[in-house]
Amino acid sequence: MSTASQSGPRTTAGRTGTTAVQKAARLVGVVFLAVGVLGFIPGITTGYDTLQFASHHSEAKLLGLFQVSILHNIVHLLFGVAGLVLARTIGGAKGYLIGGGVIYLVLFVYGLAVPMESSANFVPLNVADDILHLVLGVGMIALGALLTRRPDVERHTDVANT
Repeated sequence: MSTASQSGPRTTAGRTGTTAVQKAARLVGVVFLAVGVLGFIPGITTGYDTLQFASHHSEAKLLGLFQVSILHNIVHLLFGVAGLVLARTIGGAKGYLIGGGVIYLVLFVYGLAVPMESSANFVPLNVADDILHLVLGVGMIALGALLTRRPDVERHTDVANT
């Protein structure tokens, strides 16, 4: 029996020792950082002159589609930093992706429950944000779960079923 199988679940670590789930968390973190920065760039964010700190009155839209505010952009930046920091470990990367996915599903439900013109819509969110949050939530949870499956458990299950 090899020492690798005795030491725990196998990983899909490459030459650098970085697993697929860590790479995914890092990529998601980089994307959130980019989105946070782009939200502060006039032209990429339309209606930039209406950008508010935290209000549904912020009519600024990233790429002319996703309603943003200063707070919204800061949250994206912080979420990106968290992804880069947590991607250092397998457990951190998995937690970031699954936990972040849950947060985005909660934001999806929040966006459906809170009317767009309500003062409770302080993030702010529009329909495009709601759809994106659903896709992000499901996608991040799937990445965190699927990229940390134990291949040796799958193999034993496949052998047992044949």
